[in-house]
Amino acid sequence: MNIIQIKETCLYVTDLDRTKHFYHDLLGFPIISKVEGRHVFFRAGTSVLLCFISEKTKTDTHLPPHYGYGQLHLAFEAAPEEYEACKTKVLNVGIEIIHEETWSNGQTSFYFRDFDGHLLEIVPVGIWK
Repeated sequence: MNIIQIKETCLYVTDLDRTKHFYHDLLGFPIISKVEGRHVFFRAGTSVLLCFISEKTKTDTHLPPHYGYGQLHLAFEAAPEEYEACKTKVLNVGIEIIHEETWSNGQTSFYFRDFDGHLLEIVPVGIWK
């Protein structure tokens, strides 16, 4: 099996309008799809971020049921020359950066949370060489 990338990943959220506000209005992720009471999907570079209402997808009958609870972690990758601009964008829209880490390879990443408490990180391309 030759996997190229993770194409989509999923977060379970509690309020679609609040989620849309965070990822689209504040961070600028384009919206791919929104179904009231079920999901909102965003473009994240070449990947897709799926945000579902857990209780709705838990009872799906068309697709396999799926759901989850708790705070998850995602890292978004940015070009090294865009790292500082990403940090500035996050701060300028009023999102608190809760930690910045310098890794053993000398690269730096930063962490912040969305409105559901999911831990998000911005990492530069090449951090996992």
